[in-house]
Amino acid sequence: MKSALPLEHKQGEAQVDFGSADFYENGRLYSGKYLNLSFPYSNAGYIQLFKGENMECMLEGLVAIFKRIGGVPQRLWFDNTSTIVTKVLKEGNRNLTDKFLRFKEHHGFTAVFCNPDAGNEKGNVENKVGYHRRNILVPIPEVKDLEIYNRSLLKKSEEDHNREHYRYDQSIAERHKEDIKELLPLPTAEFDSARYEIYCVNQCGKFNIGSAHTYSTSPKYAGGKITVKITSSQVIPMDENQRAITEHSRLYGNSKQEAMDWLPYLKLLSRCPAALKYTGIYKILPDPLQEYLEKQPKSERGHVLKVISCLTENKGLRKL
Repeated sequence: MKSALPLEHKQGEAQVDFGSADFYENGRLYSGKYLNLSFPYSNAGYIQLFKGENMECMLEGLVAIFKRIGGVPQRLWFDNTSTIVTKVLKEGNRNLTDKFLRFKEHHGFTAVFCNPDAGNEKGNVENKVGYHRRNILVPIPEVKDLEIYNRSLLKKSEEDHNREHYRYDQSIAERHKEDIKELLPLPTAEFDSARYEIYCVNQCGKFNIGSAHTYSTSPKYAGGKITVKITSSQVIPMDENQRAITEHSRLYGNSKQEAMDWLPYLKLLSRCPAALKYTGIYKILPDPLQEYLEKQPKSERGHVLKVISCLTENKGLRKL
């Protein structure tokens, strides 16, 4: 068994790690991941829940916590995760991803990375991962809006600071005041945590992220290339003017899934109205519109669909 020296941590420095926890969002079960930020000096911790463990989740979670505490830890400790580190070099150096480098420079903190197999270097947050799961994420959370729920998790995190510190005759909250005093100021402009990628669009107006997840755009972009904005929760294909063509909830998991928005396909359907009933758009049309289209002769349905397309382009389907 290896021996490990106890490490002393200064006020204002923090450690970062992810844990795993299931949760329900609108009745659907997700194998979620939760970001933990822990201050070893005070034992204060914060938590944010996501559907995955990727760069967008990590950066969005950290930004939310920074805003809540009103500043940025001077030093942040991380694992050598591929999300951040592309290669571990000799003498403790690291090659870091471009996105993380920009995030680090934007906020001004120093990034510190644990030596491989040296869990004691980040032991506070690793203990916090288990503590948060047992004390905050049970029973299995049932969520309607993950963004709103994450705001409530920040409040619960702060309520937990009222308990007594495990080593000192002070509450965690009292010691955490010393951490807060040492924080760096928040940057004047908020960091854009989204990822931007260029994807090829197939002949059906769809593109793939990875091998399992397919997203729709519009027939207009079939066979071309588009820029896609990717956040922890959304995938947004954009036109040549950087405007959203549509917005999709980001898909997670290894199973094959498709996110389809039929509204951009209305103009194409107006030229092939007989195909309407065999597409997903028919199911999302309001009942009065379905009844009206049923009563129209085939020769008129295309004209009606063209009018609907023009109206939804400006007002959306719900305003019809």
